[in-house]
Amino acid sequence: MTNSRALLRFARTKPLGAAGGVIVLVLILCGLLAHEIAPYRYDHFDVSQRLEPPSSQHWFGTDEQGRDVFSRVIYGAQSSILIGFGAVAISAVISISLGLVSGFYGGWVDLSLQRLVDVWLAFPGVIFVILVVSVLSNSGTTLVLTMGTLLAAGSSRIVRAAVLAIREMSWVEAARAAGARDGRLVMRGLLPNIFPIVIVNASIQVGIVILLETTLSFLGFGPPPPFPSWGRMLSEAQTQMLYHPNLAVFPGLAITVAVYAFNIFGDALRDVLDPRLRSRG
Repeated sequence: MTNSRALLRFARTKPLGAAGGVIVLVLILCGLLAHEIAPYRYDHFDVSQRLEPPSSQHWFGTDEQGRDVFSRVIYGAQSSILIGFGAVAISAVISISLGLVSGFYGGWVDLSLQRLVDVWLAFPGVIFVILVVSVLSNSGTTLVLTMGTLLAAGSSRIVRAAVLAIREMSWVEAARAAGARDGRLVMRGLLPNIFPIVIVNASIQVGIVILLETTLSFLGFGPPPPFPSWGRMLSEAQTQMLYHPNLAVFPGLAITVAVYAFNIFGDALRDVLDPRLRSRG
């Protein structure tokens, strides 16, 4: 009952964020149940129906190989969601570990780690990922690990700032005086307090990762074919876009809606979970 009331209150006070949350849930379902939702397999083709306009049989039309665009957009959500959540999970683990250690211990530990983060942040994002993918492979695992590691530097600064603020609170000093060890203080005291900030940051980062993965796929460095991705669908549509705009419009709309949904959902979560904004409300 409490959870239901919280959800209803969230929907009433943050209707735009709630709408974004619904879209995020739909995207997750598409990612998990693509083979059940899509009317055709992503690699099913029929050259006799190539470049068909949108119809009742093919809602988004067909591409130049006769593949159903709607089905490929659904399967493309699977690729984007898996890479997005995987990269953000990697980023969260690294940033939490780095931010907690840096903010909690301070001194030379904080100084050394922050200089490392400065170098880390200087890496050019897309170019760095392209370099790693070119040297290793463009598999989903490589993309997840590379993008997750790349995003962790900026996120660690957010975690560190939160830890620095919490570390100065009176209850931390009281716990130290009572003999609480550092590990217990970090796991039982600091980590639960920074968790809402991590959730909000992660929800926004998923949209960033989806946009980055789309860019890489458009340039030819995304997940390898034949599995579809929204960026590669846009790239393949370039030659036919003038006479068959549906080939670019629907993948482009999917990218826009996904990134926008994660952004507004993350903003709404920040307003609800951030204690400073909550107290103002």
